[in-house]
Amino acid sequence: MKAASAQSTTPSEEIAGLVERVTFFNEESGFAVLRVKVRGQRDLVTVLGPVPSISAGEWLTGRGWWVRDQEHGLQFKAQTLKATPPTTSEGVERYLGGGFVKGVGPVLAKKLVGHFGAEVLKVIGENPGALESVDGIGPKRRQRISTAWQEGLQIREIMLFLHSHGVSTGRAVRIFKTYGNLAIQTVRENPYTLAREIHGIGFATADRIAQSVGIPKDSENRARAGIDHVLLSATSEGHCALPLEKLKAAAVKLLETPAEIVERGLARMLTTGFLVLEEIDGEPLVFLPHLRRAEKEIAVGIRRLAAARSAYPPIDFEKAVQWCEARTGKTLAPSQREALKTVLGSRAAIVTGGPGVGKTTLVNSILLILRAKKVKCLLCAPTGRAAKRLTETTGMEAKTIHRLLEIDPATGRFSRNEDNPLECDLLVVDETSMLDVPLMCALLRALPKNSALILVGDVDQLPSVGPGNALRDLIESGVVPVVRLTEVFRQAAASKIITVAHLIRQGKMPDFRSAEPSSDCHFVERDTPEEIAATLVRLVQDRIPKGQGIDPIGDIQVLCPMNRGSIGVRELNAVLQRVLNPPRQGEPAADRFGWRFQIRDKVIQTENNYKKEVFNGDIGVVEKIDPVEQEVHVRYDERLIAYDYGELDEVSPAYAITIHKAQGSEFPAVVIPVAMQHFMLLERNLIYTGITRARKFLVVVGQRKALGLAVRNNQSRKRYSGLLCSLKETSRPKIA
Repeated sequence: MKAASAQSTTPSEEIAGLVERVTFFNEESGFAVLRVKVRGQRDLVTVLGPVPSISAGEWLTGRGWWVRDQEHGLQFKAQTLKATPPTTSEGVERYLGGGFVKGVGPVLAKKLVGHFGAEVLKVIGENPGALESVDGIGPKRRQRISTAWQEGLQIREIMLFLHSHGVSTGRAVRIFKTYGNLAIQTVRENPYTLAREIHGIGFATADRIAQSVGIPKDSENRARAGIDHVLLSATSEGHCALPLEKLKAAAVKLLETPAEIVERGLARMLTTGFLVLEEIDGEPLVFLPHLRRAEKEIAVGIRRLAAARSAYPPIDFEKAVQWCEARTGKTLAPSQREALKTVLGSRAAIVTGGPGVGKTTLVNSILLILRAKKVKCLLCAPTGRAAKRLTETTGMEAKTIHRLLEIDPATGRFSRNEDNPLECDLLVVDETSMLDVPLMCALLRALPKNSALILVGDVDQLPSVGPGNALRDLIESGVVPVVRLTEVFRQAAASKIITVAHLIRQGKMPDFRSAEPSSDCHFVERDTPEEIAATLVRLVQDRIPKGQGIDPIGDIQVLCPMNRGSIGVRELNAVLQRVLNPPRQGEPAADRFGWRFQIRDKVIQTENNYKKEVFNGDIGVVEKIDPVEQEVHVRYDERLIAYDYGELDEVSPAYAITIHKAQGSEFPAVVIPVAMQHFMLLERNLIYTGITRARKFLVVVGQRKALGLAVRNNQSRKRYSGLLCSLKETSRPKIA
């Protein structure tokens, strides 16, 4: 903003007035742009400043300065703002109809004020039964209005409390839903629980509250919370543990406290069993107990399967292969025959390989032969898209792992386990590279004792987002037979996408210059991030749809190496939303958590929500926005899921997503920006994973140097884990 006056030399003054409209409100920062009917001013005044929460119709008082903006004219820039419920009929009507009470829109607000006058807020709060005297309000609607009113007041109280301790108010609804009336008490007594239990609140925020409510910086509780945070942060980077000295150093840096305080807190956590210290390959590692238990359970389960005899009925292999080939019309290559023989002779097996090497043909042959022998088979994959693709390629129903194991929405635990196992003779798991240690453990727990297991996946892709590197560790351990398919078949070799993917997997830079205009794979060289972004937008908006006859929103997916930067997910989403789905006059929108959600927006779920049965990485489209009920409805394939406005921090625009989020999915067309600004994340398995997400058309846009760096860099970041050691049975006893 370019203001003519300098507020530092201008004495502050007070204003008061009625909020006519909330032009903008950022729930994270509390910054608001308001149109206010100020006493003593003939026209509406634009007021800018911080406020914990705000609704149209409220009475606003503030202290600040008048400034004249070159573009917007005279404005009041507030240093402090305070809002109180309205007392006039006009204000109450705007207040009720402006969204403060879920379920009450402008029409009903007018009706309520017409019946009760300015006293309607008192009626809702103290005598809600009287609402039924208004036409159109029965017991059910009256209860909803009353409940929403009470929740709104409690949430506002929490907002004011958090705001008074220097905390943003965007998480107030989630805090209230988690703790209810105990929210403020919980925050006062142990604010560090927020960091572990509330999505979107990290240690820094919890620590700021703790300092504000008087918890000393050298307290043992704070030290333990900091250590816990360091380990939890490590799991989000794929680690199951951290080296002892590395953990202590990170905690000291985070807490800015003497090492002896951290050591004292760590010792208490180890002696009480909150953490586990174990020597793995000569290095002392500190684990979260549930992750170490899961690793040991996986090792025991896999070794048990490897030692058991085949679970299948006797099979005449040569006769079975001939029968299978006659049924499918496909002749198995020698490598596929050997792979089939290995899998049919094993209780547990791993099938790995890149695109176009015949994994699908092999799996279909296995299932065809075994089902003919009356073997009961179950199929699953980590994501909904991967499960859907598995269903399409096999002709059998495949479920997500969470649905197969029957997740309990109330607890987040699986109903299928060792006491209630799956009903199958064979379990086939696709996209196994995505399985983290806890999910792999849950599958093995639910596997019947006499069942067989086939794990299918591309070990050269990115490892799981969650902790561990289960597929690679299982392969490296040599405990179970591994079938690695490498032969690219003729039909697949016709795809430039597949040949490029295999060159990159081998560490060779593809020669894109030989690509024909009709090719399915292109590299568009651009030198600067600005040029890359502009070219990418033109490709998505116009050039690819015209050439390929596909939908720019539904069929094209931009995949980025990282979130931040001018060609990261966040910036590209803002640009692509603007050009692909600009605002339409008269259509509702929801501004929450730094995003504007509009009808037709493509969005992605960013965390598991067991109650809604939508999971991290699921992609949908906004189908409906209800400003009265304060809900956004998102279509995920055949299911329509409703989100309260306060739950919209679980979703974000998905015009561009990270390559990590795209694991397990395929898209008709993929565009990948690569630049040296991503150099920290440019690794071979990242680019390889991104390229193999494209089904029909791929464009890589960016700097040749950056792509070359990614192709050459095969040094994936080490993940601290004890699984491989446990599989080899070389882990040492717990350190005293």
